[in-house]
Amino acid sequence: MHVPAEIGDYTDFFSSLYHATNCGIMFLGTDINAFKNWKHLPIGYHGRSSSIVISGTPITRPYGQTVPAKSSVPEFGPCRLMDFELEMAAFVGGPPTALGERIAAKDAEDRIFGLVLLNDWSARDIQKFEYVPLGPFTSKNLGTSISPWIVTIEALRPYIVHNFPQDPTPFPYLRHDDKFNFDIKLEVDLKPENSSEPTTISRTNYCYMYWTVKQQLAQQTVTGCNLRPGDLLGSGTISGERPDSLGCMLELSWNGTKPLRLKSGEERKILEDGDTVTLRGYCINDNDVRIGFGKCEGKLLPAVPLD
Repeated sequence: MHVPAEIGDYTDFFSSLYHATNCGIMFLGTDINAFKNWKHLPIGYHGRSSSIVISGTPITRPYGQTVPAKSSVPEFGPCRLMDFELEMAAFVGGPPTALGERIAAKDAEDRIFGLVLLNDWSARDIQKFEYVPLGPFTSKNLGTSISPWIVTIEALRPYIVHNFPQDPTPFPYLRHDDKFNFDIKLEVDLKPENSSEPTTISRTNYCYMYWTVKQQLAQQTVTGCNLRPGDLLGSGTISGERPDSLGCMLELSWNGTKPLRLKSGEERKILEDGDTVTLRGYCINDNDVRIGFGKCEGKLLPAVPLD
């Protein structure tokens, strides 16, 4: 198994309403309205395609600058708050677009080849210090894992569901009348290094996405940014309404205030060295016809000592 395309560019979005709402409550003390732009356009950042790796590739705990609790002075050292992010991603298909060419959401379907599972590993403490004012940088470029199997949009059609209700109505370039959301069941397993049995810590669904992948692609190109086949569009962390349907440790442990109890008897507020995170996804209809995305798995290795 290998990365299924040459990925030239990678954009990661922030498109789950429940995830965005939870982040607003935890860090800003209010709901999604704290992000003034969030319900008007799909928010995203440009990631690093060189560090996208295939399922099974281990991820090394990174170094960076962080600010410890009750301090205002940064320190340099290994990340203390490593996290996973349960996502899916769309591979762009079709011929490349020209610089200056835009694709409206209603015309975007022919440019979306298919979906894979994606884990956007995140160094939360590094991110907290670096993201103002330009957003994530080194906290996200340490490694992004994807599953090797691309499930095409044609294969997903039997599992299509209504789009998430949007209020206010988006601008015309982001509108499309057809359904383009999918009933994809998602699970996350966490297995400590000294345990033989993983614990399923989250069960959620792709259908919780507020912004569709058509809208994400339209936003990517609205400025005239050109697309190339093999470009990757990450969904952003996918979270649902229930406490057990959240897509990262940050939410599952509510910023470390509610530790998770694993089958091994251990507790987790955040990922520890040796932990293996496995994402799984599948669709199943009323006739028990099932298609799977395989798995997206990675093991967190200790930071490499500096010379």
